[in-house]
Amino acid sequence: MSLKDRVKSEGNPIIEGNKAIFVWLGEDAPHLIGNFNGWGHGFGKPRHSAELTESEPGVWTHTINLPDDAYIEYVYTTDLYDDEARLLDPNNPHVIGDGIGHDQNFFAMPAFSETPLATPAQGGLKGTLTKHQLELPPNSGTMRDVWLYAPPTDDPVPLMVNYDGNDYIDRGKLVEIVDNLIAADDIEPIALAMIANAGELRFLEYNTNETTLIVIMQMLLPLASQHLNLVDIQANPGAYGILGASMGGLMALYTGLRLPQIFGHVLSQSGAFETFGLPVQNLAASLVEFGPMQPIKIWQDAGQYEWLLESNRHVHDLLVAKGYDVTYHEFNGGHNYTSWRNLLPKALKVLYGKSGE
Repeated sequence: MSLKDRVKSEGNPIIEGNKAIFVWLGEDAPHLIGNFNGWGHGFGKPRHSAELTESEPGVWTHTINLPDDAYIEYVYTTDLYDDEARLLDPNNPHVIGDGIGHDQNFFAMPAFSETPLATPAQGGLKGTLTKHQLELPPNSGTMRDVWLYAPPTDDPVPLMVNYDGNDYIDRGKLVEIVDNLIAADDIEPIALAMIANAGELRFLEYNTNETTLIVIMQMLLPLASQHLNLVDIQANPGAYGILGASMGGLMALYTGLRLPQIFGHVLSQSGAFETFGLPVQNLAASLVEFGPMQPIKIWQDAGQYEWLLESNRHVHDLLVAKGYDVTYHEFNGGHNYTSWRNLLPKALKVLYGKSGE
């Protein structure tokens, strides 16, 4: 069967063992970008793509080798410098949003599987989820959404604060995962305080920003304490947790380093420890290297197919050298919530598991 017939029958890309064969049909071929090439970003250098070659008239292909459990997102484009020039794959019906207004295709290798814990338990949540708002900045008239999750227990519980709370609710399925883990007795009951990001100001908000810490301490924690039955943090220093991905992952580690007496459990997913490819160590990494070791427990993960892999390895090396209690995991995926969602159960068990996993 020809490649043209196969892509029409099997869909795109065609999987052969550990090979993913991308096929484009047409007179000319667009550029191909995705997790596997950093989405074409040059970070100070010209942008690049995975070039398709004409294997037969009107049939263009590009082949990559992948682990058998890889999850990949990608898209075609006619202009590497114009996000509006993106083209969805006409032979792949699997489409997902990137969280910043664009759609892209995705596929998974045969051994990949999604966590079943992201699906709500039969009968719905066992705990309670409520929505609130904070006025940020104070007296500005600008409201920020906050979601609070209370586990199904009458006992006081630790709190986990979550940056990018809106994305972790919608795309990370954090509430369902925590609720299911508690129901299975895999983690101790914890409460969640999930705060939405600042939108266009998100980069500044999460770039090791002291103002963000003030908001958490002076506004978010009092709100959570008002509505949730939390353990006394003065009597249980470091009992709270902090979670984030990408810039939020950077801010999560920074929060733990700056406020270890409050946030002793840090969950950093694909932390943005590198800024636009600049060879400059960020403040969080410098605090690890040059500051005193703080009594915090850390989960850190990063994908094999993301530009932040090397900077995460560097930060992990610094943490190990300083003697931190850190669990590090590299996954066969890229910078996306599907990958982060799949790792949340394992990460939460490490930080709050009853068996000390």
